[in-house]
Amino acid sequence: MVVHMQNKDMGSSHTWLILIGLVLFQCKFIFFVSAILDPVDFLALQSIRKSLDDLPGSNFFASWDFTSDPCNFAGVYCEGDKVIALNLGDPRAGAPGLSGRLDPAIGKLSALAELSIVPGRIMGRLPVTISNLNELRFLAISRNYISGEIPESFGELGNLKTLDLSYNQLTGSIPKSVGSLPELTNFIVCHNKLFGNVPPFTSQSLTRVDVKHNDLSGSLGPTSFPSSIQYLSLSWNRFSGPVDRLLNRLDRLNYLDLSLNQFNGNIPSCLFTFPISNLQLQRNQFSGPVQLENEVTITTVDLSYNRLWGEISPLFSSVENLYLNNNRFSGRVPASLVDRLLAANIQVLYLQHNFLTGIEINPMAEIPLSSSLCLQYNCMVPPVQTPCPLKAGTQKTRPTTQCNEYKG
Repeated sequence: MVVHMQNKDMGSSHTWLILIGLVLFQCKFIFFVSAILDPVDFLALQSIRKSLDDLPGSNFFASWDFTSDPCNFAGVYCEGDKVIALNLGDPRAGAPGLSGRLDPAIGKLSALAELSIVPGRIMGRLPVTISNLNELRFLAISRNYISGEIPESFGELGNLKTLDLSYNQLTGSIPKSVGSLPELTNFIVCHNKLFGNVPPFTSQSLTRVDVKHNDLSGSLGPTSFPSSIQYLSLSWNRFSGPVDRLLNRLDRLNYLDLSLNQFNGNIPSCLFTFPISNLQLQRNQFSGPVQLENEVTITTVDLSYNRLWGEISPLFSSVENLYLNNNRFSGRVPASLVDRLLAANIQVLYLQHNFLTGIEINPMAEIPLSSSLCLQYNCMVPPVQTPCPLKAGTQKTRPTTQCNEYKG
């Protein structure tokens, strides 16, 4: 009887062990299945890896062992069995980047929403297959050696919010289709070799456009950019024509740099009322008087190297860094500017190379060490001797003949 009961207990225990084993096996099987990456994504990552290498000093690809789960690779982020983000390269500042080329297989990561590559030495063209990534919202491949044109088919990336291709060697024009991307928020292609006209941008959520240091040209129409723009940098190009009709609409700007172009016409007075902290309009062909309606509260205003004329407005007195040099301003320097300079409220006041005829300042006045004043090459003898930038030259006063001719 005792033996029978012992055999029964042993049989029951054996049954429980089998059941527990089956449950554990099923759990392991479920986990194994859930950890398997989509075969298409797996092969795409293999192709991407084969086309890229670590630069000396980088070990980014050390974790890319394809006998393990690719979702645990550095820079690879998955959701379910799909890759949703790919951040290639060590993101730490100053870390060596990658070399090689971008494999077209990148376009097979069908769920990819984010693609970024750290600065390095990646060369070649942008794969057209990137246009197949319908879920892509963030594309940043900057500070490499990408060449060729921006594919026209990038206009098919209907969910794209950020496009950053800055500091590469891209050529050609900006495709019209890119300007029509409906969700675009940030468009950054500065420091390339792009040329031609800028297409109209239609996205009403666009806030940042940076195309400086290219060879872009043409004029800007009143609807070239939406009124949502907050940051606009067009400097170091060959843009021309007036901008008043465009700028009148961009009342959300907090940064504007149009410098080193060929823009002309008047500077709209409303521009000085926008919530801008830095206004860069230097080295253009703007002309006419600068008409202000209210006190300017912009920290830095640079209108130098233009064709502006008339008297300097005292409403500039609250600007901390004011560059009005190399224009055609005449008359006397407002006393309010001098007062704020001597109180160290103005850090830079550059008025050289104009046709100014006077300034009320005590020759014995001490200019604060934190402030800079330059008056030379005007139609007056500077009452105070102050250090000027080397570009101002050595002549203290403009020749009388020039001053008389300007008056005439």
